[in-house]
Parts: sequence; C-alpha cells; structure tokens
Amino acid sequence: MSKKKPKVFVTRRLPEQVETRMMELFDTTLNPYDKALSDSELEHVLKNHEIIVTTLTDKISDELLARCGDQVRLIANFGAGIDHIDLNAASKKNIIVTNTPGVLTEDTADMAMSLILAVPRKLSEGERLLRSGEWKGWSPTHMMGRRIWGKRLGIIGMGRIGQAIARRAKGFGISIHYNNRNKLPEAIEKNLEATYWGNLDQMIARMDIISINCPLTKDTHQLLSRNRLKLLMPHAYIVNTSRGEIVDEKAMVEFLKEKRIAGAGLDVFEREPVKESYLLKAPNTVLLPHMGSATVEGRIEMGEKVIINIKTYIDGHNPPDRVLI
Repeated sequence: MSKKKPKVFVTRRLPEQVETRMMELFDTTLNPYDKALSDSELEHVLKNHEIIVTTLTDKISDELLARCGDQVRLIANFGAGIDHIDLNAASKKNIIVTNTPGVLTEDTADMAMSLILAVPRKLSEGERLLRSGEWKGWSPTHMMGRRIWGKRLGIIGMGRIGQAIARRAKGFGISIHYNNRNKLPEAIEKNLEATYWGNLDQMIARMDIISINCPLTKDTHQLLSRNRLKLLMPHAYIVNTSRGEIVDEKAMVEFLKEKRIAGAGLDVFEREPVKESYLLKAPNTVLLPHMGSATVEGRIEMGEKVIINIKTYIDGHNPPDRVLI
C-alpha cells in the first residue's frame, strides 16, 4: 500500500459534511454532477484510483474490471445492497468490497410500513383526488379501502429490516408471518408473535399483504414470478422496498389491471428511473422514487461507515464491513 494518501474517487454527490470529511482525510476527487457515470467514465476512474466510493447506480461488472488493470484495491460502497458489483470478479482481482449495513434498517422499515398503510387505505389516490379539485365531498361509499387491523402480513426476508417491519406491524394489530432461509430463534419468534413458513408458496397463498425484504441474488431474481403471483388472493397487496428485480413487474401490473391482486406499494423497480407507461398507469398503486433510505440521519451514517471502512483499509486492517463471498 502506498504511504501517500490513497486516491479516492466518489462517484455521486454525498451529504456535504461527508464529502468535506473525505476531502480532509484522503486524496479525494468528488463528482460535482449528481448523475451516474457511464461505463467508460467508470473505467477511467478505476484505472486511476486506489479506492472508489460507489453507489447502486454504478455497474461494476466482470467485463469492466477486466479492462481496468490493478490500480483499484478497495470498492467502498455507499449503501447496503451490493448486487450492482460483481463480487466474484472483484475477489479474483483481490479487490476488497465493503458496504454500509445496519444503518438504514429503521428508515427502510418506516417506508415499508408507510406503504403497508397507504396502499390498502388509498391514501395516494385520495390525495390526488383532493388536489385535482374534483372531490365532491364525503359519501358513505366513496374511497373505501381495506382495514389493516387483523390482517396477515407475509414478510419475505426476515433480517434486520424484516424484523423491524414486523415490530411496527405488530403494533397495528397485524398478524406476522415470514419466509426466510433460516428459521429465527424461538425467543425472537415469540417476541414478534411470528409464524415461520418454510414453503414460500404456501405462505403467500394465505397472506393479505406481502412485504419483500430479501436481497437481490441469483436465487431471488424474479422470486415473485408470474406463476407465484398467481397464488396471491385477489384482495392481497404487495409492498416492495428491496429491489425491483425480485418481482415480475409486467405480470404484477397485468394482475392489478385484471383485479387478481388488490394493489401494490413500490419504492424500487426493475429499471430506474421509471419511464414505462404500463407501470406509471398501473391501478391501485403507490409508486415512490426509491426513497426508502432517504433520511438525513441515515445518509450521514452511511457516509461515516464508508469513511471508517476506508480508514481501516489504509491502516492495513480488515474493514469492518467487508463483504465476503
């Protein structure tokens, strides 16, 4: 490792105090334009910097890393999800990859719970009606949604975020069910009053609301496929704050139009930003611009984790948030 300050490149705008601290500590180059770098721009960065601070908009592929020589030694990702980075390719080139887990748990759970409340009660639809000036006043049969109390919530992925959602939902009188790679310890299940389902198909066929909270991997890509979506009850709702690629979007929208699914609350999409009209015009949906982690506190804590990972690497130690494969 060089004795000089390592060259660090930050691919997107970060909170000002995070950028300022990085400038103080490292030989840092900031991206003054808050837009994703192209493949060729990323290639130039990787060829000329020892450390690159990435975000989910940076596609670090096997092909890209193969063109970039051996200059980069650390990819310090600003975010918990690392599905945009080819971890196997990075490992082969002895590149350390870190992320920022844990700090966004409560923020993402807040957003998921907001969607769980908003979609069945038609909050977004009601707000748009009021602003349109077309509301004619109260009516006994107007804007009727579904009661939340007493419903069954099926959580796919019962990690930190899934458990945080369960704690919130329990307070609203919702029955907690979950599918996970591993069954939770008995003490946690008892505290959350959670029912474990080893078979995902059996669970989703019985749930009123499905919340997707698993990471995107080759095993979870299109996990909610067309065939699996067919298992949902007509009054069921889908909430996704994880990754859009976990759901077959076109099939989901088709089922929404056919009233084979009651509604969906989405903060993530297969392709972002969203331009597909079939999504934008989908009925009974609340669509948000990937803002689940967008709190001032969360983004600053993410930046602090990135800085700690970089400093630990510079000091010759294993970064605390190193991603292992």
